[in-house]
Amino acid sequence: MKFIQLIKPVIFLIFSIACASKKDGEKTNDTAIENKITAGVEAADTFETGKVIATILCKENPAQSYALYIPAGNKHDTLPVIYFFDPHGDGSFPVTRYKALADQYGFILIGSNNSKNGNDWPTAENIWTVLSADSKKRLRINVNRLYACGFSGGAKVAGYIALNHPEVKGVIAGGAALPDGTPPGNFRFSFTAIAGEGDMNMTDIAAFNAAFDKTQTRHRIIFFDGIHEWAPVNTMSIAVAGLQLDAMNEKLIPQNNAFISHYIEGSKKRTADYTKANNYIKADAECQVSISMLGELAGTENWFNQKDASIKSNPIYQKQLQARQTLLATEQNLKALYMQQFQQGDMNYWNGTIRDLQAKAKAATGEGAMNQRLLAYLSLAFYSISNQFIAKHRDAEAKYFVDLYKTGDATNPEAWYLSAILQARSGNAAAAKDDLLKAVSNGFTDKNRMRQQPEFQNLPIKLAEIENKMKK
Repeated sequence: MKFIQLIKPVIFLIFSIACASKKDGEKTNDTAIENKITAGVEAADTFETGKVIATILCKENPAQSYALYIPAGNKHDTLPVIYFFDPHGDGSFPVTRYKALADQYGFILIGSNNSKNGNDWPTAENIWTVLSADSKKRLRINVNRLYACGFSGGAKVAGYIALNHPEVKGVIAGGAALPDGTPPGNFRFSFTAIAGEGDMNMTDIAAFNAAFDKTQTRHRIIFFDGIHEWAPVNTMSIAVAGLQLDAMNEKLIPQNNAFISHYIEGSKKRTADYTKANNYIKADAECQVSISMLGELAGTENWFNQKDASIKSNPIYQKQLQARQTLLATEQNLKALYMQQFQQGDMNYWNGTIRDLQAKAKAATGEGAMNQRLLAYLSLAFYSISNQFIAKHRDAEAKYFVDLYKTGDATNPEAWYLSAILQARSGNAAAAKDDLLKAVSNGFTDKNRMRQQPEFQNLPIKLAEIENKMKK
């Protein structure tokens, strides 16, 4: 089967679709300063603290809403805020995931329920305008300390907002960088990139972060052992500690020596642990993060500068760096090969390739992480190509790639949802229902999308029964 006409433009868009489609420290004692800085009006609403409120309707536009978490016991404190942007419009997910960090560091967490993949930039701008205005009027927010955090497509939204709104002091971007076509520059906000070692975008994010070295922007990249997903709590904790240290460097809050010492102690331990494990690449990355975060704080960066220089001169590090660079080159070459194979339609090739990658991805090594990234890359490619064919009602070609999608990423609910669409089009209601149930068992929860899907509206199946099995 030849798919050349449609595949070429699809492959060109794979990485932009990746970001537009498919979680140690002490609380800083800065309340004295922050209580003097409010949004300009006394907050009119009183919300329960220490509890995630999943849906707060915006007063000026009830079609928009957000999830909220105010640290326990902080009814009267004026606090910094992190606005979260989830690629699926689930504001309560990151807010719930990171609420312990809100208590630890003293941040209000707000998650948009409207920002999601597929929105254009004017829509994102409108969401931010409504969200920021509503939250500032109703909450005791330190308007000098607004931060944006997002994952995947949400990371690009967070970056877009910071680029266009000077009040945003820092961006935490997971699984993606700034909006497409935006190069690193001398920005007024700090930029913290987070990438899983198995994230298909990891190499691009790392290259983007490295390009910041030629600018004056305070930046860093934090890696974790994982895939394309919201960062683990312990990883996000380091990123949020960085926001506190940035604020101290910028004199937005007083220098807290106890906080600084605690962070240094934790970072030194992580560096020592990586060195003990003979992972000099991660040890060096830890030093780089701390050099960026500590900045000019009482000269405390000296130890990390010296340690960084020592690591880089170590022959073991140099050997590991060479091996990593070789793996990255291999990864790029394999992606180029896969692009050619997308146009050939050889099912035997793909089945063998996927089995080989799945087996090798289990290894807790750099090669294992590379194979995780390649599997994620293929999953995204199969998803993108399948969607293109489904939209054009080229169902035979779509089925080919959906079958590959299910083989390569069997726990992805989207693979089974797309399969259900094709089963419905072919008139096989029973198979469509089975695939929808598999999508739900793997995490599909979008009731509105399922009910509005034209292919499912006339099927002799009860969608309510499928909805009842969705996770709350």
